[in-house]
Amino acid sequence: MKKVVVESFTMDHTKVSAPFARKAGTIETPKGDIITKFDLRFLQPNQEAMPTAALHGLEHLLAGFIREELDDVVDLSPMGCRTGFYLILVGERSEEEVTVAWINGLKKVLEAEEIPAANPVQCGNYKDLSLFGAKEYAKIVLEGLLK
Repeated sequence: MKKVVVESFTMDHTKVSAPFARKAGTIETPKGDIITKFDLRFLQPNQEAMPTAALHGLEHLLAGFIREELDDVVDLSPMGCRTGFYLILVGERSEEEVTVAWINGLKKVLEAEEIPAANPVQCGNYKDLSLFGAKEYAKIVLEGLLK
């Protein structure tokens, strides 16, 4: 395998304290556009992990709510380790701006009455979604971010 550097593997996961928003990097496209990647860490690495139904519920809810807070969202994707999400944006953004948007999105999760696209037409695993779990993890993260 060709030797490549994967940014997330360069972070010392034993020296961070969740929750946090971290600018994980920027790239410039051949046409000069800037793409910025953020690590939205919900839980402490190697100590906790969200169950898949809660993580999946948060993904569906935050997919819309984060776009209500920030323009030019390319993607919000769960981490395989189930401790957070990657947020990809067009343009240069600050950790502070993203944190405020994340907090506002999580507050909207707490107000949600249903999970969007929770059906077999719009989701590839619609039976593995938990609104209750999404709200519980939103509460945990908000408590940590707002203390």
